[in-house]
Amino acid sequence: MTVTDTATLAEDLAAARRRTLDLVAHLDRADVERQIAPIMSPLVWDLGHIAAYEDLWLVHRHAGLDLLRPDLAALYDAFETPRAVRGDLEILGLDEAVAYMAEVRARTLAALDRVGPDPVIHEMVLRHELQHTETMRQAMSIAGLLPPGEPRLPSFGPGPAADEWLDVPAGTFGLGAPDGRFSYDNERPRHAVDLPAFSIARRPVTNGTWMRFVEGGGYERREWWSDEGWAWKEEYDITHHASVEAGDEDAPACHVSWFEAEALARWVGARLPTEPEWEKARERLDGVGLVWEWTASEFGGYPGFVAHPYREYSEVFFDSEYRVLRGGSWATHPRVATTTFRNWDLPQRRQLFAGVRLARDPEGLPR
Repeated sequence: MTVTDTATLAEDLAAARRRTLDLVAHLDRADVERQIAPIMSPLVWDLGHIAAYEDLWLVHRHAGLDLLRPDLAALYDAFETPRAVRGDLEILGLDEAVAYMAEVRARTLAALDRVGPDPVIHEMVLRHELQHTETMRQAMSIAGLLPPGEPRLPSFGPGPAADEWLDVPAGTFGLGAPDGRFSYDNERPRHAVDLPAFSIARRPVTNGTWMRFVEGGGYERREWWSDEGWAWKEEYDITHHASVEAGDEDAPACHVSWFEAEALARWVGARLPTEPEWEKARERLDGVGLVWEWTASEFGGYPGFVAHPYREYSEVFFDSEYRVLRGGSWATHPRVATTTFRNWDLPQRRQLFAGVRLARDPEGLPR
């Protein structure tokens, strides 16, 4: 979706803002302002960052006006202030951050009326805010602060589809975003990829399957783990995430790291799908959008990649051990979770609402 109509865009921006503020409405001020974990920002930092990013792109760069608060530019720059230090900084408090968001929004709407929309910049800023509400939910999940009714991970229910594999024939297909709609730079350019035949699981791995892995020595048997994964597991005394054991056995497993996903795949006698395999099979899969799904692929640029509108969105993360996730989660806004959207994180991270869908070569057999 790319909106170029001024009135509709203003409505969409307003809806995203309501979504953001509603997310923290049930929380005490102290919980909004504290840093929950070193790998996550204080929730109030996200609020200030959302406003600063909007002012930078939609008011300063698009409309040519001075920043509303140039003194906050470095404070809310994600590269200038890494997550680990954000809790130690003198950032805006909750009331100040909400007021800053409102002031920036008034400037944005005035600039929109005067200059008109940019189909790339405005959509990017809108989706940026939607993405941050998922990041905020990750922090809230760590602290047990999610709103009532979340997470939303329905049960698949028992049935033959639970263990069903889909055969995908060999062939060439177009990987990446087509022209004519908004997409991020790392989704482009669309290009032809030749794939051999493969099979992919109809559903993501469930909590029940994950617990069978645990009970079968999954976190004790060295042969199922990579060298890096085993070293991480041993150093931090890793076992299965509490949500896997507590969740419905027929619901998708969540809060799974790439290292764990790879180990479980070996236990099954399968593997993780590559990113092209996942995208080619996507339309035939059940449960897409419940948990992010790890792929075997490292995050990098497609052939002919060009950074736009700034290289810090994607390019600085290329070829740095980050792995690609696909599909979106229950916390991802549908506007963000497109077929070609690429998420990425380090292989040890478990704060994401991430699970795994397995793949195998035609000759492979599940255990």
